[in-house]
Amino acid sequence: METRHYAQQIVKELQGSVSGLDAGEGEAMAELLLRSGQIFVAGAGRSGLMGRAFAMRLMQAGQAAFVVGETVTPGIGPGDVLVLGSGSGETKGLVSMAEKAKAIGAAVVLVTIVPDSALGRLADYTVKLPGSPKDQSGGGYATLQPMASLFEQTLLVFYDAVILRIMEQTGQTTGRMFGKHANLE
Repeated sequence: METRHYAQQIVKELQGSVSGLDAGEGEAMAELLLRSGQIFVAGAGRSGLMGRAFAMRLMQAGQAAFVVGETVTPGIGPGDVLVLGSGSGETKGLVSMAEKAKAIGAAVVLVTIVPDSALGRLADYTVKLPGSPKDQSGGGYATLQPMASLFEQTLLVFYDAVILRIMEQTGQTTGRMFGKHANLE
């Protein structure tokens, strides 16, 4: 099979995945982020990379957003929110983060395939994304892609949709956001 055909199949899978999103969960997440203090984003592996992209757009949209683990990331506090992206909802390091954030009084949002997971039980808000876990043993979603690629792609698209909703609700524009784009590159 040629590369172009694989790309077309990936887009079909992603269209199917995105059509399974729950509109109410995305709306609730956007509203929470808009009324929160600081926003902290974390994830492991490729889910973490999607979270980094989300944090960047949040900052460009005027939100106080940070990536957990960066040297310039401040401490989380009451009224803040921790957004976690985890396909399995079982990543030990993220569970520890969620426990600490909750103990401090911050809200925890989980975006996952498995709402009934260790992180799901800790989260104040959960967004369920369609997809298959890394071992593709469950999730009820067939994919030709390796491991959790479909979840990670859906995660990025979902995060970008939340950004668009935040932009709409705050009157933010691409032009104003570009003014916050890194300029030392």
